Amino acid sequence: MLNRVILMGRITQDLELKTTQSGVSVLSFTIAVDRNYARQGEERQTDFIDCVAWRQQAEFINRYFSKGRMIAVEGSLQKRSYDGRDGNKRWVTEVVIDSVSFTGERAQQSGDYQPSYQSRSEQSAPRNDFPREREQNNYREPDNKPISIGGLDDFEEILSDDGVPF
Repeated sequence: MLNRVILMGRITQDLELKTTQSGVSVLSFTIAVDRNYARQGEERQTDFIDCVAWRQQAEFINRYFSKGRMIAVEGSLQKRSYDGRDGNKRWVTEVVIDSVSFTGERAQQSGDYQPSYQSRSEQSAPRNDFPREREQNNYREPDNKPISIGGLDDFEEILSDDGVPF
């Protein structure tokens, strides 16, 4: 079975790091995620997704993010219930965060560029640096021209179908 969620959106409220009675850091917050489509003549819809981070992830997010900042999160979807103050059972669906990434947007407070650093919990798999690995290796096209792998600005338009396998 698979339960993975990857989202990118803006933090909707001021963050407040809390600690459980046993001393574990926890951070609950909501991100606003725009839908990829909009009906003609209508504005794009936004979904508000509840998220929760634990331990080092909670501390990392609290330290480097704030209300209005773009954040990318990866985790699993969890549904839980609790008894409300009125005695009724309430259900919550939230993303339990495994990893978080900066999105590369410019910081609003200082105007400085935020590099694309990433934080992961110790339990999650290591990050795949595939593009950097390919850049370090000297991959070549069929006509022996070197292939340069880098950022999006490094891509060039292919004018012929020669050497394209599909």
